[in-house]
Amino acid sequence: MALQIDQKSVAQGLETETILESGFSVLTFSNVLDVNRQIVREVDSSIIQFHFCLKGQSIFTFNNGAYHLPMPEDQSLLLYNPQRDLPMNLQLQPDTWVVSILMSIKKFHSLFSREANYITFLSEENKDRKYYKDGAVTPSMAIVLNQLMNYNLHPSIKELYFKGKAYELLSLYFNKPVDADIAQCPFLADEDNVTKIKKAKEIIIARMTEPPTLLELSIEIGLSLKKLKEGFKQIYGDSVYSFLFDYKMEVARQLLASGQYNVNEVGLKVGYSTSSHFIAGFKKKFGTTPKKYLMSLG
Repeated sequence: MALQIDQKSVAQGLETETILESGFSVLTFSNVLDVNRQIVREVDSSIIQFHFCLKGQSIFTFNNGAYHLPMPEDQSLLLYNPQRDLPMNLQLQPDTWVVSILMSIKKFHSLFSREANYITFLSEENKDRKYYKDGAVTPSMAIVLNQLMNYNLHPSIKELYFKGKAYELLSLYFNKPVDADIAQCPFLADEDNVTKIKKAKEIIIARMTEPPTLLELSIEIGLSLKKLKEGFKQIYGDSVYSFLFDYKMEVARQLLASGQYNVNEVGLKVGYSTSSHFIAGFKKKFGTTPKKYLMSLG
């Protein structure tokens, strides 16, 4: 898969943007290093912003540092201000993943009405009101967010996949009946199971260089092997080892981009004792070799 990174963002924070159409894009941010990363991006007043913190801790800064708004793990934030541009100034703390959807207000209207040119987002008396709304990331939303962060797709269908997932995510965001998540995924009705699956994810990430076997992992978290496999797939949208592979490759990408390590060193840090295996894995994930990726960064 070809890797698309805004070179200006590399020094401050790594991001990948998928432009779906004019005025509609999905951005994914991840920081797996042990230092904070800053994301700065201009966003004009015609854009409604949806932000989701899937993992870790992030903080939005407004008015040149005068106001800070935290967005912790499993929280979302809707931002819209028709009166002024609302640039993104986002700090990602270590071990943080954020997914953002940026959409023009006209496009947003079109999702709910065919008469997009003749309706307003708000009532007449409130149409110029700014919106800062936080909320919880439900388990069903978390599944879609993980699918956006971890995917294995041919480049020709990536935009179609991301558009479908963005629509699915917005549908879940605006549709919150009491039993919605349980109806979609019975496994998630058991909070204890969900906690154990999240613990499994934390374990394989913490020990990514020497991960436990699935049987060892199931014993450690106190779930049967079958429930571990099924639950992990339901919550994170992928198998345990496929998820870990994608995570390791993302760590490798960020370590390479930091400029502090060579290819062999990065391979060892993410658990590859043989450089050829690391190079093959990196190419499988990103469609290019680590050396060519480094060259693309200049």
